[in-house]
Amino acid sequence: MTNSIKENFTQKSIWIRGLYMLLYSLFYGVAEVVLVAVVVFQFVLTLFTGAPNARALKLGQSISTYIYQIIQYLTFNSDYQAYPFGAWPKGELPALKSQHENS
Repeated sequence: MTNSIKENFTQKSIWIRGLYMLLYSLFYGVAEVVLVAVVVFQFVLTLFTGAPNARALKLGQSISTYIYQIIQYLTFNSDYQAYPFGAWPKGELPALKSQHENS
């Protein structure tokens, strides 16, 4: 092995990130299950009432943003550590626009 590869294998920060990545992979799985539950709830509720639930819209948006933050971290596109090591997302990302902005 060359010296730079050896240095990479011995860098504590890379191994710590790997541990966080493992944890975030688990959090992603849980968030995905919760998101599916929100999707099913919204669909069924809309069938019966004709409109989605405003609180579930906000929950779905924050879970979607959370999943996006996790994916950004896992793919090395961001160093931001999402919840529970960072703040829970309060809304959508600035680049994303919601169909229900005034809910």
